[in-house]
Amino acid sequence: MTEVRAEMVAKLLEVTVAEGERVNEGDTLVLLESMKMEIPVQAEEPGVVTRLAVTAGAQVQAGDLLAVIE
Repeated sequence: MTEVRAEMVAKLLEVTVAEGERVNEGDTLVLLESMKMEIPVQAEEPGVVTRLAVTAGAQVQAGDLLAVIE
C-alpha cells in the first residue's frame, strides 16, 4: 500500500483518476496548482487506486493524504 501525499500547500485543480482504476508508475493522479504553476502528482508504483481523499477545488496542505494505491 502506498499513500500519496501533498508535498506543498496547493489548490487541487484536477483529479485525473478514479477509485478502482489501475495505474502505472509515472501516471498522473492529480494536478495541483501553487504559485501559478501546475504540478502533476504521479504514481510512484503500479497498482489500483483504492481511495481518493480529495476533490477538485480543495486546498491541500503539505502532508495531506491525496490517494492510496494498493
